[in-house]
Amino acid sequence: MMKLFFLAVFPLMVATLSAAEPAVAPIPLLQQLNSAFSSVFSKASPSVVVIEAKGQPVSAVPQGLELFFRGPNGIPYRVKPENNDPTPEVAPNIGSGFIINAEGQILTNNHVIADAVEVTVKLKDGRRFSAEVIGADERSDLAVLKITGSNLPVAELGDSNAVNVGEFAFAIGTPMELPYTFTFGVVSAKERTLGLGGNYDEYLQTDTSINPGNSGGPLCDIQGRVIGINTLISGSNRGVGFAIPINTAKDVTSQLVSKGYVSRPWLGVSIASLEDLKKAKGMFQGTMRGVVVRGVEPGAPAEMSELVPGDVITKVDGKDVEVATDLQREILTKKIGQSVALHIVRQGKHLIISVKTGERPDKLLRASMRRPSTPAPASPSASTGAPSAPGLTVQSATPENLAALQIYRKESGGVVVTSVEPYSASAAAGLEVGDVITEAGGRPVLGPKDLESALSQADQEHGVLLLLERDGQKTFAIFKS
Repeated sequence: MMKLFFLAVFPLMVATLSAAEPAVAPIPLLQQLNSAFSSVFSKASPSVVVIEAKGQPVSAVPQGLELFFRGPNGIPYRVKPENNDPTPEVAPNIGSGFIINAEGQILTNNHVIADAVEVTVKLKDGRRFSAEVIGADERSDLAVLKITGSNLPVAELGDSNAVNVGEFAFAIGTPMELPYTFTFGVVSAKERTLGLGGNYDEYLQTDTSINPGNSGGPLCDIQGRVIGINTLISGSNRGVGFAIPINTAKDVTSQLVSKGYVSRPWLGVSIASLEDLKKAKGMFQGTMRGVVVRGVEPGAPAEMSELVPGDVITKVDGKDVEVATDLQREILTKKIGQSVALHIVRQGKHLIISVKTGERPDKLLRASMRRPSTPAPASPSASTGAPSAPGLTVQSATPENLAALQIYRKESGGVVVTSVEPYSASAAAGLEVGDVITEAGGRPVLGPKDLESALSQADQEHGVLLLLERDGQKTFAIFKS
């Protein structure tokens, strides 16, 4: 019955559709979209610059052998022709940037101009300028340059916090040394934390096509406003790129311009994921979430507080901390010198301690705070000691014994490790010669007998937590017999 009904009705349906007017294609809408895309390029591209950063020349290559010697990008070294001098030229690093104000300040990536001895900037209108590096910040991978000129086109900066996932995103730059290439896509994700080398800034992720040479160039919204600085790609043409949010860049830029470096609040602790340590040790079982303080740097704000290695930080000013980036993000929101309440778990007890943030020192200062990493060989008088555990020999950390090992510390008390037997339980715990053990199982260690007593009572499953000093830094080890 249904089949007969379909055979009867189908011809009528075909006739009706044939008589209907043809569907109108949405040409006006496409034209509006086309015009919108084109206007983004027209508005934003004049402020985009091509950056050539020349590095130090490398050692000379004998004339005639240039083709056998190539630079890091596969580009052959070129021989300068003047006076037949065979000193090679280094191919400049090519990147992008954009002018952010009428004074000629330019925002780009630090890695575009790092180690450069000469930086040249070319504008879309053909003008070329020698650029001065005002400031650079390796941690955020941002740098500010300056050129001197008149009638400079300036980019309009947007608000990266107001950007939504799925919105159009446009990149302008110099990929593959092809200047003023314009590509589009969408914002694929926000607040993407990559954890690259300790860098804990959050990125905008985009599928907009960006390649080497796009670095430092703008990522724009549909209004032509800069919402990010293109800085990272996952391979080439894979549709996964990352941009530093412009709001982050605004703060970094203002500090680079005003004082040449970036001040960041700092606690001076090294941390580890609680989950990672649970899998390896089991010492922190029962603590559901948080990050473990692995070490405290000498002279750091944390050293001036009650925080000690082995503490599990669960909250910062009442906000939960589950992974390392949570702690880092919360500390970055504080002002330098601000008191912060840390909720911690120590030996199963819940405590709240206060730490006042400090200003993060630069690399040179931090390096100078460290002690020599390898203690000098002990003298015969210092090499003897009391065996406190299988494979471990220690002696009281008296000034005389420490001096014999060339270990210098302000505090008194504890025991110093004078020998560790390979493949022993002490070696498995990571103890090293020169370590000064100050606490075991939550109790102070004043001499070898204290350590021996604590280790003899060690939990066979979880072990005993040892607080120690190594190379001037406070850290911990977990001993299992």
